[in-house]
Amino acid sequence: MIHPIYGETDYRKVEPEQLNRNIPKGRGMIKWAPFATMPQQFADVRRQIENQNKVERPELSEDRVQEINETLHIALAKHQDVTIEYYMDGYIQSVDMTIEKIDQWAAIIIGSVTSNHQTFFISFMDIINIYTH
Repeated sequence: MIHPIYGETDYRKVEPEQLNRNIPKGRGMIKWAPFATMPQQFADVRRQIENQNKVERPELSEDRVQEINETLHIALAKHQDVTIEYYMDGYIQSVDMTIEKIDQWAAIIIGSVTSNHQTFFISFMDIINIYTH
């Protein structure tokens, strides 16, 4: 039932002369972006998503450290290619390389990456696992 004071409620059924022409237009069609409304908020959400994927540095036993050390020295002596898994900034990375030098004083391994022959440095503390080819 149509209220007698307010008249017709559907503007499509009202005569064009009776419509109020001073209605504000509004914002129109704006794409809804729930988390990216402010640059700061977007950066914070992206940082939180990245931090969710991070892992803690694995703890290696003394036996495992000794096995890795032996494998490194054998690969150096035989000039074998190795795949080294290492911890870096919350992520576990891997690199295929040829070991050129083991620096005991600086506690690093120096080698060349198999794919592009660039020099690569890995700290002893960051090595998680090593595989020979």
